[in-house]
Amino acid sequence: MKIVVCIKQVPDTTEIKLDPVKGTLIRDGVPSIMNPDDKGALEQALRFKDKFGAEVTVITMGPPQAEAILREAYAMGVDRAILVSDRRFGGADTIATSYTISQAIKALDFDLILAGRQAIDGDTAQVGPQIAEQLDLPQITYVENAEFDGKKTFTVRKNTEEGHEILEVDMPCMLTVLASAYEPRYMSIEGIMTCFDKEVTTWTADSFPVDFDKLGLKGSPTSVKKSFTKGAKAMGKLHDEITPEEAAEIIFNKLKEKFII
Repeated sequence: MKIVVCIKQVPDTTEIKLDPVKGTLIRDGVPSIMNPDDKGALEQALRFKDKFGAEVTVITMGPPQAEAILREAYAMGVDRAILVSDRRFGGADTIATSYTISQAIKALDFDLILAGRQAIDGDTAQVGPQIAEQLDLPQITYVENAEFDGKKTFTVRKNTEEGHEILEVDMPCMLTVLASAYEPRYMSIEGIMTCFDKEVTTWTADSFPVDFDKLGLKGSPTSVKKSFTKGAKAMGKLHDEITPEEAAEIIFNKLKEKFII
């Protein structure tokens, strides 16, 4: 089994700040990490490797410094790492991003694609499903567990608002994974010692067939108009020792004051 895992380098959200003028994330000097949901997907891939001898390739699209999470993936046990990096990819929305990554994956031999449910810097949960659509693959999202029968079929537990669904899907397919369902392994000592000796392959827009009109900002039909942090709310007023009738009247008056009723 050949597995491709899509991972992303994201800012550590405990350190995030917004540029008040541009409305964009301030990334300079902010620590970067592997996206948690993606790390869950990587753990699932490595479990398949442990049990079935799967070959695991990680791929990320980003600037040159994104190589750091590929080295981390090597230290965790992956077999191959690919960095998709080119200024022509800059400014991509989820559609242009998924197009670029899907075209890169087309150049690989794969049976299963894994990705995190969503990235913590954008929270769209769109890129994984869009990659599946670009590649015309069946997909299951919000995966909590996946078992393989050793032939071609995965039995998957999917999280839903109502509970869980148990689904079956044949490879090739796409699964997006919840970080909360997995405990990612630590990097091994040997992996840490050898991860910088291994090759990270860098692919540009010239490395695989693409429609250049679908890349980057030019290929993005959506854009962010404004970003801002949520303002702090004023402290509420506590009403003690009042009757239910008085409480109802206070609530009614507040709703009327705010033009809700």
